[in-house]
Amino acid sequence: MRRPPHRHRLLVGLATAALTAGLVTAVNLSPARAAAGCRVDYTVSNEWQGGFGAAVKITNLGDPVNGWNLTWSFTAGQTITQLWNGTHTQSGANVTVTNAAYNGSIGTGASVDFGFNGSQNGSNPKPASFALNGTTCTGAPVTGGPSSPAPSSPAPSSPGPSTSPSPSTRFTNPVVWQDFADGDIIRVGDAYYYSASTMHYSPGAPILRSYDLVNWEYAGHSVPSLDFGSNAYNLSGGRAYVKGIWASTLNYRRSNSTYYWIGCVEFNRTYVYTASTVDGTWSKRSQINNCYYDAGLLVDDNDTMYVAYGNSQISVAQLSADGLSQVRAQQVFSTPSNPGTLEGARFYKRGGYYYIWLTRPANGQYVLRSSSPWGPYEMRQVLLNLPGPISGGGVPHQGGLVQTQAGDWYYMSFVDAYPGGRVPALAPITWSADGWPVLQTVNGAWGTTYPKPNIQTTRTVAPMIGRDTFTGSTLGPRWEWNHNPDNSKWSVGSGLTLRTATVTNDLYNARNTLTHRIQGPTSTATVELDYSAMANGDRAGLAMLRDQSAYIGVKKDNGANRVVMVNGLTMDGSWNTTGTGTEVAGANISGGRIWLRVTADVRPGSGRTARFSYSTDGTNFTPLGSAFTLNNAWQFFMGYRYAMFNHATQALGGAVTVRSFDLTTP
Repeated sequence: MRRPPHRHRLLVGLATAALTAGLVTAVNLSPARAAAGCRVDYTVSNEWQGGFGAAVKITNLGDPVNGWNLTWSFTAGQTITQLWNGTHTQSGANVTVTNAAYNGSIGTGASVDFGFNGSQNGSNPKPASFALNGTTCTGAPVTGGPSSPAPSSPAPSSPGPSTSPSPSTRFTNPVVWQDFADGDIIRVGDAYYYSASTMHYSPGAPILRSYDLVNWEYAGHSVPSLDFGSNAYNLSGGRAYVKGIWASTLNYRRSNSTYYWIGCVEFNRTYVYTASTVDGTWSKRSQINNCYYDAGLLVDDNDTMYVAYGNSQISVAQLSADGLSQVRAQQVFSTPSNPGTLEGARFYKRGGYYYIWLTRPANGQYVLRSSSPWGPYEMRQVLLNLPGPISGGGVPHQGGLVQTQAGDWYYMSFVDAYPGGRVPALAPITWSADGWPVLQTVNGAWGTTYPKPNIQTTRTVAPMIGRDTFTGSTLGPRWEWNHNPDNSKWSVGSGLTLRTATVTNDLYNARNTLTHRIQGPTSTATVELDYSAMANGDRAGLAMLRDQSAYIGVKKDNGANRVVMVNGLTMDGSWNTTGTGTEVAGANISGGRIWLRVTADVRPGSGRTARFSYSTDGTNFTPLGSAFTLNNAWQFFMGYRYAMFNHATQALGGAVTVRSFDLTTP
């Protein structure tokens, strides 16, 4: 979870693993002569009035280079104003870019990237030619040219990367087009697990499972109910909107074959839940009277458990032998004024170094490194204002790292994509010769596509969309209630029966509203509803639920049933109800059964809409009401959800049965 993020985002792409000078101590490499042949790909990634952004890729076609200068001349008065992954000088039109300490070596056939922002006066032609260490880059090898000796590489301290899969076998970001923010990711054996925040939804801390990092399924929840000492989580005597489960951590301890979930609730206490399987029974084991804000759990090589946490002032806690209490905690890093705020900690160990993975909300990612969990730590920038893979979406950030069975590393971030929420995106990570993580970009941006991870598996996962007829004995892990439910007022087996649990005219106060994440970028939810047992004053239906909501549903008054479209359900910035809804359109119905449908466009941006329709035969649908404009502000932190509800306005006793729920995509 992050506090309100900086919303200003540059329109340009920033390349990866940039290191601000002075943040760490590094040895500067003196540039050597160019290898015999090179190619430069110069891409203008964005332009705006008076400015532009560019991504530059150098490919070495000759002998290895250890240290480089790239030179060119602008022809229209352009000036570099900011550059990353290197340093630059400019004299008039002539530009020289020199490698950073960590990217000076370019092997034969290898590439390095840097990027920059620049100013321009209405004309922005690309440079006509480039020279690498004095040799003009023609895009072809040159026989007999000078080169520098290839540097020696240290032996890898962890399994080396696997052979890349065929370039024709690719995946597309986002790998999950649903709202799963503040993610943590781990691998246990051949299975990958992803945990996310859920705020006021129950059960909390959902877990996804994958066997290839690309295809995911719902697996379970770490927190069976929001049991945090307040009836507000039961919508009794208060409400808990945007409280509950923020960024938390999931990990597995091999010594006792136990999964641990750890999360701070409401800034003042941390809970520990454990289970032997992710889809089994989770139990609340302890409460620690210290807030591990945005926690990241590490199980060290010697089985000691550590938690990294904090906002700007980053701390590390050592847990007891059973992982249920705190032994020691101390601050290990104070974030400098640049970058400012860092949070969202994840904690790793690789090659004898401890790494704390941190986000600059909501546009950057940084990493700390030390030879001891207690520091001292040095910092490097991983990305800043990097263009993301979703048109109109934000900068990929936060999330965590995971290593495959073959030794490859991947970074699962999330992308702000409101009104749909925050959605996971995957990219490969490599490691520099001196042991720093380097994000692999595509033309100066987080790739929309990458080669699939080289993971050999025949295991499959269940789809995250489709039809649920509620014939089992429990709800599946795809479902979450708005706050804790009253379990005496619902049942499954022959459909989902929702008996009224609250007398209210406010949907935000109604218990037993069952939600499902919306599949993006567009999808349709269809509910078959048996309303024959509704009582006078009852309201039941299918909502687009967030801080500004609307629904299509059935209302029963004076013995008559109507299908209605209602909008104007609103909350203020403190999550108090400011509007309980206005009926926009309606029609009389009879027969006891109706199909309700919502088609939602949750692509990031303003002006996205949801449209409502109904059917009395399940085949022919009639639009009802006007399009509902979705709120794409970030402050609620969660995206819109489909929500099925049934509440009373006069007296309890009525019920509806949902015979089926269908989630489909175009």
